[in-house]
Amino acid sequence: MANIFSNTCRISERASVDISSRGTDTIIGENSVVDDFVRIKHVGGSGHVIIGDYCYINSGTVIYSGNGVRLGNDVLIGPNCSLVPANHAFHELNTPIRLQGFAESKGGIVIENNVWIGAGVTVLDGAYIEEGCIIGANSLVMGRLTKDTIYGGVPAKILKKRAL
Repeated sequence: MANIFSNTCRISERASVDISSRGTDTIIGENSVVDDFVRIKHVGGSGHVIIGDYCYINSGTVIYSGNGVRLGNDVLIGPNCSLVPANHAFHELNTPIRLQGFAESKGGIVIENNVWIGAGVTVLDGAYIEEGCIIGANSLVMGRLTKDTIYGGVPAKILKKRAL
């Protein structure tokens, strides 16, 4: 239930990083940047938000703690992205969805090292993005994306492998 920030990270005065009332943490590593109008919000689960070293979270991005978000090192997140590791329950037809709480976790969100996520991308609960991936602008990420591959679309599909 704490915010633990490296001495060398930079968090914009115009960013909003909640202090959790749910017992979850936000941890931001060495030399990472949280730009203007980024929102880190602790809702919808018991997961932590962990941002590795040398990451850049661009303006307008929203990260929900939900079932957990873990970014490796050297992750670039473009502007206006959403990382949403939570799901609403909706199976009771006679109960408003807002009263049904949250559905079971699909595992949170994991983004390995050296990943570039383009502008406007949405990453959902259960997404696992392996090292070296690039995600094209306005894509929707679900499931596991394989190492050193470029993805794009809704839902995100393989566009091509990165070459040496």
